[in-house]
Amino acid sequence: MINKSNLKYFTNEDIEIELFLEAMHLKYGYDFRSYSRAHIKRRILKRLSLGEFESISQMQNIMINDKQLLEQILLDFSINSTEMFRDPQFFLNLRNNILPFLNTYPHIRIWLAGCSSGEEVYSLAILLKEEGLYNKSIIYATDFNESILHTAKEAIYPINVIKDYTHNYQLSGGESAFSNYYTAMYNSVKFDNDLKKNIVFAQHNLVTDSSFSDMHLILCRNVLIYFDKDLKNKAIKLFFDSLNKGCFLCLGIKENLLLTDYNDKFNVFLDKEKIYRKELY
Repeated sequence: MINKSNLKYFTNEDIEIELFLEAMHLKYGYDFRSYSRAHIKRRILKRLSLGEFESISQMQNIMINDKQLLEQILLDFSINSTEMFRDPQFFLNLRNNILPFLNTYPHIRIWLAGCSSGEEVYSLAILLKEEGLYNKSIIYATDFNESILHTAKEAIYPINVIKDYTHNYQLSGGESAFSNYYTAMYNSVKFDNDLKKNIVFAQHNLVTDSSFSDMHLILCRNVLIYFDKDLKNKAIKLFFDSLNKGCFLCLGIKENLLLTDYNDKFNVFLDKEKIYRKELY
């Protein structure tokens, strides 16, 4: 959020953006006031550049009376840069170093926060299936954006990305034919419904909603880089409160727990892959 003592250094455009975010929060309850200003500003200005509005203020006035525009802006704000088995080394380490530990539990509860359009969720489901753990697992896949959750539930992706996804899958330790997990349909592929049976998709906002409970593994990769310090601390607290002792938190490769209030409450399990383990005591 803005430090009001610094308002004199803000341009008219900056102030318009602050008022835009405040209006979105007051009208609809979506709170982006603690997100990275650089990220939010880029997305708002990109929407403005399409030529539908003369100013941010005009866009704000229309948004508070037009839920369809709100949905478009939520899609703009969503962090949807993802792919299946993104960072294959991470998934290889998950396969070899984390899943054997989780296998010691009778049931496995996993929270994937910021699931976006679902590619990472289905990657995880495939991994669990191949390691014989899927039937005793439940994955909670959450995102603040209801529209993008609908895309995730459909599990339909362009066929032109499958070559890259297959390569990632192989690098992550996959030994089956990747084509076993989907059906080709013209210019798209649809992933098998069997991968969905233990996935619960739910709308959840890391800014305003509460924690889950008794989680063994939490993935929130490439989301915290868009948060300011206070919001990052709040999210890490949610994860800390949700995790069982001795269980795992996975962040993106450009993220870490340094300079957060919870740095000393986790042990670094795999530094390069940014996998942390909640202290046992």
